[in-house]
Amino acid sequence: MATKKTTKPKAASDKTKQAPKGTGRSAGSKKTEAKPKKPGALDAAVKVLEEMGKPMSTREMIEEMAAKGYWKSPAGKTPSATLYSAILRELKTKGAEVRFKKVEPGKFALAKAE
Repeated sequence: MATKKTTKPKAASDKTKQAPKGTGRSAGSKKTEAKPKKPGALDAAVKVLEEMGKPMSTREMIEEMAAKGYWKSPAGKTPSATLYSAILRELKTKGAEVRFKKVEPGKFALAKAE
């Protein structure tokens, strides 16, 4: 003979937090001030290419970015490969807004003289 399983309904008030009335936000949210955003690896690469004025490999770009304090890898083992991949992804997806161009195997330059 088969037995029917029954479950008790869970109380919604146990799992959800509600902010005090009149605050207009949930209890888990905090009001924070906007911090200045650090430049990412691609933005730092653009800055380095502008300053150097010549095509560079991603390894050279990473070394310059670290030396000048623009960007440092957050413990990645292959930051130059990650930057290379990110540049290729931008070349494929950005279309007319692309910031880089591939000038020879493994070397990139700025797409537009700004």
